[in-house]
Amino acid sequence: MQNTTPVANHDIAEPWWGLKPTVTPCLGARLVQEGNRLHYLADRASITGTFNNEDLRHLDQAFPVLLKQLELMLVSGELTSRYHHRITLYHNRLTCEADTLGSCGYVYIAIYPDQHEPHQLYAYLLNS
Repeated sequence: MQNTTPVANHDIAEPWWGLKPTVTPCLGARLVQEGNRLHYLADRASITGTFNNEDLRHLDQAFPVLLKQLELMLVSGELTSRYHHRITLYHNRLTCEADTLGSCGYVYIAIYPDQHEPHQLYAYLLNS
């Protein structure tokens, strides 16, 4: 009898912890909210698809910045557990969507590579 470890298929979205992905690859997570602080728990995160090395590097660099921005939005009230309101952040060629979904104590996120060409994203940001 062989002792083998089953390989996880990251294309299966069950259970999915973050906002439902609309694109792949995508990192989804349910962040724990404590006041105006957010905590990332690895066992409450899911990945669908495969990030390339460049996107993984961008994700590693951008994740703390995105979390800090979300915490500032909690302080300002733009992100609140009182109602469902999805926000979108852009940083380091990544898009981060976040929403409390009206739940008390959690913020759900989906982070994925930008789907726009850099010049299109720049024009979008200038016009918004």
